[in-house]
Amino acid sequence: MTTGQNSLLNFETELALQPIGFIRSCYKEKFGIPRQPGLVTAAQAKLQLLPAFSQPEAFKGLEQFSHVWLIFQFHANPSASWSNTVRPPRLGGNKRLGVFATRSTFRPNPLGLSVAGLDKIEFLGQETCLHLRGIDLLDGTPVFDLKPYLPYADSILGAQGGFAEQAPTSEWEVGFTPEAQLQCAEKSLQLGTDIELLIRQILQQDPRPSYRAQAVDGRIYAMKLYDFDLQWHYKAKLIEVIGLVDLVESPVKH
Repeated sequence: MTTGQNSLLNFETELALQPIGFIRSCYKEKFGIPRQPGLVTAAQAKLQLLPAFSQPEAFKGLEQFSHVWLIFQFHANPSASWSNTVRPPRLGGNKRLGVFATRSTFRPNPLGLSVAGLDKIEFLGQETCLHLRGIDLLDGTPVFDLKPYLPYADSILGAQGGFAEQAPTSEWEVGFTPEAQLQCAEKSLQLGTDIELLIRQILQQDPRPSYRAQAVDGRIYAMKLYDFDLQWHYKAKLIEVIGLVDLVESPVKH
């Protein structure tokens, strides 16, 4: 074994990562998750720390910060699924850029960086839980580290945003059938959060693939949120929510 190979082996051994906790999110599948944090401010989640990292002393002072950075894993990606170039949705999915010039989830190492609002830190016995908002993370996401957001360092005046200089805009309005609006009210009471606002913010991003953007078709689309399937379709300049269908757990096979 050469010196270089030996150094690489030592580096890989020392670099062994372990999650400090896992995300419990309203997003139960990848489809429909906003492409950046903060676009859906009503999206809530919890970061549940593993027992080894739940000591209150480790979080002393964090309550003074309004936001945190999360370093996480794109755990739902197929293994070994990356290439040198990708098609950013912001460019309509028609132009290729280098993977390192984008925030594509399909990377050599499936690591992501996301900022989230910090509502509170909860200590329950031997468990620590961070209540987060504005998240763009799938339920079950492993988190490897968190750091406080520093406005003076992390928001750089005059920074250039390349092909994504501004936040995406939407020409779609979101409406609800009377039945769907009633279901939203019931779910809001059940879950203790504003479900109608959450749905409006998600659908205004038009979660369909870029090549279907602006298209009006007869399809019914669905995504899993919390414990229900959100169902909607498209009309002229209107995204209409047609129902919130409770998910039924599959029976356990013996």
